[in-house]
Amino acid sequence: MQEKINNLIRNISKVIRGKDDTIRLAVISLLARGHLLIEDVPGVGKTSLAAALANSLNCSFQRIQFTSDLLPSDLLGTVIYEPSNQTFRLKSGPIFHHIVLADEINRSTPRTQSALLEAMNEGQVTLDSTTYPLPHPFMVLATQNPSDFAGTFPLPESQLDRFLMRISLGYPDRESERQVVTGTPLPRELRPVMQAEEVVEMQSLVEQVRVEESLVGYVLDIVEATRKSPAITLGGSPRATKSLYRASQAYAFLEGNDYVLPRHIKELAVPVLAHRLLLADGGSGPAHLRRAEGILRALIEEATVPL
Repeated sequence: MQEKINNLIRNISKVIRGKDDTIRLAVISLLARGHLLIEDVPGVGKTSLAAALANSLNCSFQRIQFTSDLLPSDLLGTVIYEPSNQTFRLKSGPIFHHIVLADEINRSTPRTQSALLEAMNEGQVTLDSTTYPLPHPFMVLATQNPSDFAGTFPLPESQLDRFLMRISLGYPDRESERQVVTGTPLPRELRPVMQAEEVVEMQSLVEQVRVEESLVGYVLDIVEATRKSPAITLGGSPRATKSLYRASQAYAFLEGNDYVLPRHIKELAVPVLAHRLLLADGGSGPAHLRRAEGILRALIEEATVPL
């Protein structure tokens, strides 16, 4: 299994150079049955990372360009009447794919954004009182630019809480950028290195990774600290606690371990929790997130690490 995961990481690295740690976080989100928010300035490879992950899997993939005029029905589909047999039939929307790329998600209206909530949380869609299951595996990869607020609608806390992790690519190092500019052109298409059935099998194995009771307490301590901190108005939810727990299991599995270590929890706490926090001094955008990350790192250092 670990060799297949390594092949997946190497495959994505053909497109996203010099960002192995970020790629690993994206793969951890996939293994943990989570959704991923990729937030950064334009031109650093947000969409390329999402597409590379999707194209590395032999799964159905759909990219949706979010705009202000995108409607919920454009995502979910509609139920249409068939006069020939007097029945209703689902005309499925692009959400009915294994991997869905919501490109520039914050450019759609709150009404359209909220259409994703049930799909992301329950793995299903309800139309006209009928529930339709989504395929397995199912993952939403969303991108947004945190610096350009013109014509955007900030994601509400309920939406942010459904993303297992928020990651940022950042600018490449000088050598990686030189290779991008002068080196061999990046491949436009990647060969799939993993089947959908293998992803589902790995996700099931991740859930069997052992987490000692002391480490469960460590997860609870970190999340509880965000709720008690006077610098934070809205701390981590129970969903955030579960997300950190699952992500830590996936991290251990990725490294070939059948048990979670304290460092797995500590290293993932910021990408899993920071985007869910609402600070007492308000604010938004990159500066707000940096403050949230700083406060969270201080809380993590104060938490007692199990021996």
